[in-house]
Amino acid sequence: MASCLAPVLLLLLLGSPGSAARNRCVDAAEACTADARCHRLRTAYVAQCLGPASPGSCPRARCRRALRRFFARGPPALTQALLFCPCGGPACAERRRQTFVPSCAFSGPGAAPPSCLASLDTCERSRVCRPRLSAFQASCGPTPSASDLCHRDQAPSCLRAYAGLVGTAVTPNYVDNASARVAPWCDCVASGNRREECEAFRGLFTRNRCLDGAIQAFDGWPPILHDQLDPHQDPEHSLLQVSSADRPLVGSSLLSMLPVLALQPLL
Repeated sequence: MASCLAPVLLLLLLGSPGSAARNRCVDAAEACTADARCHRLRTAYVAQCLGPASPGSCPRARCRRALRRFFARGPPALTQALLFCPCGGPACAERRRQTFVPSCAFSGPGAAPPSCLASLDTCERSRVCRPRLSAFQASCGPTPSASDLCHRDQAPSCLRAYAGLVGTAVTPNYVDNASARVAPWCDCVASGNRREECEAFRGLFTRNRCLDGAIQAFDGWPPILHDQLDPHQDPEHSLLQVSSADRPLVGSSLLSMLPVLALQPLL
């Protein structure tokens, strides 16, 4: 079954020239494919996350490591466009949900999710995950002046911190293709006397109006995507003719403050 699904997932993840117009996630995928560095890093994590594995499992550690490299080293505007592309329909939303092969990097082999406490405990013991979770808590916490929503200046740092969690023990993802709701792959059913702690952790994603607002208001489209979406654009223009070598991503500042040099030793 895995070998039959792999070509389909590769097309979904890497984009295809016949993609429907105005699917912003398709636009983002094709822009990444057109950029040499983004395409190389994305192909690397797809290869790891869909690599050979025994039935019902995947090389999760290698998959997540490759994902961390993608978000830390890829062109910031393009990596965030892939992760936060706004959607108006289920086809676009499903592509967004499949951005980083959730069956390997996110959901796990079992049908039932594990306890969020197990994921949290694993994260707190990890030198990779723990500082990233702390950064997410600090960056996506609501400010009193913003009425429980991200202040305009806070939203970019919240999205940066969220992207930093992809490829860790608490990797979040969109929970369905009908909304922009996100959550880690876990629940609090068997949390016992730590139920409050468990719900508080999961609520960082499921009840975080700051994060919700930042994702829904995402507008960090790089210039090549603005060109692609311009209705007056020359119809002969193609994203596949654009690369980072001949058209730099001017204004791709959403991740410009990400401490990449500090994160690289953790990758």
